[in-house]
Amino acid sequence: MYLISDNVDTLTGMRLTGVDGVVVHERGELKEAIEKAMDDESIGIILLTEKFGREFPDLINEIKLRRTMPLLIEIPDRHGTGRKKDFITAYVNEAIGLKL
Repeated sequence: MYLISDNVDTLTGMRLTGVDGVVVHERGELKEAIEKAMDDESIGIILLTEKFGREFPDLINEIKLRRTMPLLIEIPDRHGTGRKKDFITAYVNEAIGLKL
């Protein structure tokens, strides 16, 4: 695993669990960090803080659609998640077109 974070606190916490990573703030830095991590064959999962998904959804979605490995997963940062409580149900409803 490899973490690309927007803050030092999340990176520090993940380092305590043995996950290495980098802190970036700008779109160009994010794109470069993701591409570098994707080219590293020892990385199977790239963790991104959710803030990047909210700020740069076009970049994240483009990479997710273009590449299957490594997995690109968005995680909450130290401030918690920005998702609604029922985001999984809403996601399934949208995907299958039925209300659960």
